[in-house]
Amino acid sequence: MISKLRPGLGRLLTEPIVRLIARTGISPNALTITGFLLNALVAGVLAGGYLFLGGFLVLFAGWFDMLDGALARISGKSTRFGTLLDSTVDRFSEAVVFLGLLVFYLAQGATLEILLIYFTIVGSIMVSYVKARAEGLGLRSEVGLFARPERVILLALGLLLSRISPVALLVVLWILAVGTTITVLHRLIHAWR
Repeated sequence: MISKLRPGLGRLLTEPIVRLIARTGISPNALTITGFLLNALVAGVLAGGYLFLGGFLVLFAGWFDMLDGALARISGKSTRFGTLLDSTVDRFSEAVVFLGLLVFYLAQGATLEILLIYFTIVGSIMVSYVKARAEGLGLRSEVGLFARPERVILLALGLLLSRISPVALLVVLWILAVGTTITVLHRLIHAWR
């Protein structure tokens, strides 16, 4: 859903800053690694229980994650390895953010939240895997409501709303756990058809 708006919106949000970064000579791969480090910082914030602040940082790190691909295009440094590195690091970035939440909930002994985080991590990885595997077989499978941009925004929303209601994040974790699984099934059915 958001993924369809992403190319135009992404350019609007990233192009001015990417043009500045391109002048520095920083490589797209360096930005990819920096994005992961930012997400690791977010994980530390979440593990410490600063969920509201974590919500803002999730959005910032998510925006930062768009910069590497835009820099590769604008600077003419797009490579197949860079694309592979970006996709791989995106999976690690998402997982490390959820690791931060997992540490937070482990300290509280919140079994339900821990299980939902586990299912969300697995679902998120499988959403990307099904798409990549389908493309490797020459099939298209980019359907579904819970691609990475939607997951990032929804998680950030849950974290931000947790300040108003502690149940907000639990609801978002349910939505993510179920939604990623439905997206995997949707992509499989789409590829099958």
